[in-house]
Amino acid sequence: MSTTFDLVLASASPRRSELLRQLGLNFSVVPSCADETELPGETPAQHVVRLSGDKAREVAARSDVPGRWFLGSDTIVLRDTTILGKPQDAEAAAAMLRSLSGRSHEVLSGFAVYDRQSDTLRSDLSRTEVTFKPLTEEEIAGYIASGEPFDKAGAYAIQGLGAFMVRRISGSYSNVVGLPLCEVIATLEDLGAIRLFPIAGD
Repeated sequence: MSTTFDLVLASASPRRSELLRQLGLNFSVVPSCADETELPGETPAQHVVRLSGDKAREVAARSDVPGRWFLGSDTIVLRDTTILGKPQDAEAAAAMLRSLSGRSHEVLSGFAVYDRQSDTLRSDLSRTEVTFKPLTEEEIAGYIASGEPFDKAGAYAIQGLGAFMVRRISGSYSNVVGLPLCEVIATLEDLGAIRLFPIAGD
């Protein structure tokens, strides 16, 4: 059981909510409407960190949303220098999976915690290297037929059927799911937003 102080997750992602709930945290969910357009000259790392802060601040700026601590996050799949978003159709999903087959790529997640009371923001970045086994055309077609790739960056879900493709990872597993829990929880605890293991008598 944890003690929380008005924590708000500024995300519509069910995977991020599930990750936080598995730790017993109490929080509300308010999806952000922040503009996700990349800025000129912005690196992928800069983009996910900035957007995480934008999401947290956008929700916190709404007068009808109660809470003190606002958690924003953004995750991308990066193949070399190319950002792989959510595939629009089966053809795009197949192209993404072929491009990831038998090689490594990076998953980058930015996260930010905005304190409405002090008007301060703390943000950081997590990187995980993921290596796929070589995929056959039958495996790609079968995975696409499952429907799982279509709302996932990079066209796969490591926590779902897509696990069959992942030969190894280096870094945070939860980061690949959508939220680097170790780093996020450490930040929330350091700020006083949560206490994962309350002291007896609190």
